[in-house]
Amino acid sequence: MTGSWGNSPPGEAEESRSARRAGDTVTVMITPSGVEPRDPRIFPMSISSTVRTVAYTTGGAAPQLLDVYRPQSTPAPSRAVLLWHGMGPDMRSEVAPLAEETAAHGLTVFVPDWRSDAPDGGRAHLTASLRYVRENAAGFGADPERLVVAGWSAGAGAAIGTALRPDLMDGWLPKAVVGIAGLYWRPARSTGSVPLEDLGGFDGRRVPVTLIHGTADTEVECRHSRDFLAALDEREWPARLHETETDHAGVIMTSYDAGLGHCVPTTDADALRAGRATARLIAEAASA
Repeated sequence: MTGSWGNSPPGEAEESRSARRAGDTVTVMITPSGVEPRDPRIFPMSISSTVRTVAYTTGGAAPQLLDVYRPQSTPAPSRAVLLWHGMGPDMRSEVAPLAEETAAHGLTVFVPDWRSDAPDGGRAHLTASLRYVRENAAGFGADPERLVVAGWSAGAGAAIGTALRPDLMDGWLPKAVVGIAGLYWRPARSTGSVPLEDLGGFDGRRVPVTLIHGTADTEVECRHSRDFLAALDEREWPARLHETETDHAGVIMTSYDAGLGHCVPTTDADALRAGRATARLIAEAASA
């Protein structure tokens, strides 16, 4: 299977989403997954949410776009999540279904574009997006002191890396980190260093780690998360692993479309169940 991993959120055409520009704000209805938004049995339970697109700067490089998901009914300040997508350049749309599902738990979710094909592998984009959220979360009604950093696929190692390298943000560490279907023996895109190696030499506040992986994942096998959990357990690190019966795409509530070369929203029951579990675990990490 080849291609970039990405998708558009349910109910929104890819052309429409890709056309969003900084400053655009749309209102969406977050409904229980797999249910038509206009279903009269469910519609009263839907949560109105705004999705605002902004730009963040990366030094001398061109600005990148970032989507902010926030349920309108949530009192401020809300808990905050920075959610990084996978390897496909500028594919924030790939985790949009998961972002919407996570926002339904009352969290403000920040989803930036970043480019793995940049000369530095995306490090400047990732660190700039983290800095932007820390500095601007309050303006969106979120608490930057309760920021959880999460990532899927290539974004997973990047997220975990923020918990092991306090020098990345002048001593700052996130409240918790969530790695979804990731590898941890390769250099993290956010730090340039290997999480497993950073773990061995770490001497600081131990940020709680949540790992999530599909047992049917053939792109990044589940054993990688199991091995990383074992390394965390060996050091008595606060960590847990949730395994779910789905694949690399299903864990974020999508399926891979070979014709399009990326992930798309799905109605598959196992993927929807897995994606809902992923969102719930992110919310639990933010609430702990």
